Amino acid sequence: MRVKTWVAAWALFLAVGTAADTRADEVVTLPGTNPLTISGDVASQLVDGVDRFLLRKTEQSVAKRGAFWQGADAVKRNRERLAAILGVTDPRVPFEAPELVGTTDRPALIGRGEGYEVYAVRWPAFGDVHGEGLLLVPTGRAKAADVVAVPDAGQTPEQLAGLAPGVQPASQFARRLAEGGCRVVVPTLIDRKVEARNGRARLTTREYLYRSAFELGRTPTGYEVNTVLAAVDWFARDARGADPKVGVFGWGEGGRVALYAAALDPRVDAAGVSGYFDGRQGLWKETIDRNVFGLLERFGDAEVAAGLVAPRALVVEAAKGPEFVVPTDTGGGPGRLTTPEPASVKAEVERARALARGLGLEARIELVPSGDGTGPFGSAPALAAFLGALAPGTAPGSEGAAPKAAGPLPDPDARLKRLTHEVDRHNQWLLSESADARRAYFAKLDTSSLDAFNKTVEPYRRVFRDDVIGRFDEPLLPANARTRKIYDEPKYAGYEVVVDVFPDVIAYGILLVPKGIKDGERRPVVVCQHGLEGRPQDVADPKVDSPYYHSFANRLAERGFVTFAPQNLYIFHDRFRTLQRKANPLKATLFSVIVPQHQQITDWLKTLPFVDGSRIGFYGLSYGGKSAMRIPPLVSNYCLSICSGDFNEWVKKNATTRAPYSYVWTPEYEIFEFDLGHTFNYAEMAALIAPRPFMVERGHFDAVGVDEEVAFEFAKVRFLYQAKLGIGDRCEIEWFVGPHTIHGVGSYDFLHKHLKWPKP
Repeated sequence: MRVKTWVAAWALFLAVGTAADTRADEVVTLPGTNPLTISGDVASQLVDGVDRFLLRKTEQSVAKRGAFWQGADAVKRNRERLAAILGVTDPRVPFEAPELVGTTDRPALIGRGEGYEVYAVRWPAFGDVHGEGLLLVPTGRAKAADVVAVPDAGQTPEQLAGLAPGVQPASQFARRLAEGGCRVVVPTLIDRKVEARNGRARLTTREYLYRSAFELGRTPTGYEVNTVLAAVDWFARDARGADPKVGVFGWGEGGRVALYAAALDPRVDAAGVSGYFDGRQGLWKETIDRNVFGLLERFGDAEVAAGLVAPRALVVEAAKGPEFVVPTDTGGGPGRLTTPEPASVKAEVERARALARGLGLEARIELVPSGDGTGPFGSAPALAAFLGALAPGTAPGSEGAAPKAAGPLPDPDARLKRLTHEVDRHNQWLLSESADARRAYFAKLDTSSLDAFNKTVEPYRRVFRDDVIGRFDEPLLPANARTRKIYDEPKYAGYEVVVDVFPDVIAYGILLVPKGIKDGERRPVVVCQHGLEGRPQDVADPKVDSPYYHSFANRLAERGFVTFAPQNLYIFHDRFRTLQRKANPLKATLFSVIVPQHQQITDWLKTLPFVDGSRIGFYGLSYGGKSAMRIPPLVSNYCLSICSGDFNEWVKKNATTRAPYSYVWTPEYEIFEFDLGHTFNYAEMAALIAPRPFMVERGHFDAVGVDEEVAFEFAKVRFLYQAKLGIGDRCEIEWFVGPHTIHGVGSYDFLHKHLKWPKP
């Protein structure tokens, strides 16, 4: 009886297009749903809920890491994983010895100190990228050990060696290690200089290089680790059968590099990390060049120390760290570097010791506070502990004896420009090779038949879901749909809808239901997705006529389609962009939440008695077009996808520093996705949508890209659909003379054709 009554209520509702008479203050709902009583800005509450969800997942990540450290090959697997997410994947270039860097006006020998000489040097690292900095060589005695002394990104090698002002004598640990008898290499790190890039966003040099690198599966830290390990390669080759000890010691950014270098290379006998070691749950607050996709899934600093450095020696100096702020108004990713709280450093060290014991490893992890834990870096006790572990019987040099310059010093600005140019050139070389890498990656896709394609494309969808978009291991909640009527137009009625997705996470949107649907009739649905900073009202409110959207949800409802306009996460500027920052260390992205939202939305739509669940299409503009490439591959409820105002040679658009339309120059610091370059450009994403119908809507004057690159990428999609799979009628592109906008001509025909709904 309940089912019959519910169906009868729907039949009456669909016939008259409204609900029963109600009081003026009573919420009118869709039959079978609860009243929606949320007040205020629902979109803002949606974003706040996702923020709480991600912060909770960040805290929970610590307890979940242990699952990745089980088994005999755990160390090997995790070392490989850390190298992959840092981007320490480029083969290093062998070399006999560092090159002395001098000119006719300046010899390579630039200083002499107590028992050592200082040379300007450079060495091949990877690709065409060189390490460049200083080499401090002991004189008149046997070498105690080989050490890479890594400065912070805000320091020069000359400052760390005492040849230039800027670092207090007691903290000049490169010089003091050389005085203790060590041969010391001091590399230059990419700096944090802020400047307008291409006249647009003001970015640090590190973020400027990070943007391209991240899209291509690399990070600035990974590049610097590889440069340090190139020096370790030289130490090993130069040993000539002896067994010299090798150490790395760094402060700030250099401490980060030293920790990861020791973790990845067992040839490093001892590491010193100053002003950096900490719990990394606040990684999203740090400068964006430190962003590592998936780091917190397996690694905090304790896991790196216990699982990958132990049983080798690690000295952690709790000391003042570099202080640096990127504010919110630069166009770059806001972030700050601060001194780690001494209590937090101590807690992470204790956690590392406990983890090491749990893994059956000797925990040679020594905590050395500088003063109260915020004192000067490179303190005598920290250096003594480091040398004691590396070369027992040696001690660091004095706190005050600086070397004497032997001539003009290298120009640090010119050196940084060379390094920046080489890293940028390497990024651009990776970009030029990326199409071949993607082609090789997709070699296992069998297009000999539709059946073969459907079987072999599934593993790629899983990789896209798990390793590119990212997926939370969280079941969907019951939808618990809440609705309220907000529009009553001649041809359709409109309802706000909220459904539950995860704890704290909701999906929200506007449902437009054509009037006069017959009893038992099931209509197709078009999900109409807004773009950046948009709202459902921009596409579905009958009183709003946006020059971009042209009320396309309303126009389609007037044509007889049921339409749904979801609120997507990309709204409120830095509020949503920091969600990406919080998601990335968890091996997740904004779409790790957006995809489940759409799964829940479409699952709920399929329960409506006037909806044909096999005919639900997706149509999005701009960021909605970006969504059209990422959501339908993973939500099988979508039977087609239309990408408007976004389809592009996407990897190039994100990674090139040679084109004015590149995202490298814009404030969208969240747009970059890790290693798309070697996995999924837009043609490959379209392959994940196939064999379902797919369409691109492209305005000739749309500034998101240029026609020839859109055509270049789409040609690969057309080739797959038409030439390989024999379903060319399911793949279309419409070119129109216009800007960044919904055109609504060929796309409407496409919807009528493939959703099997007659034109009006």
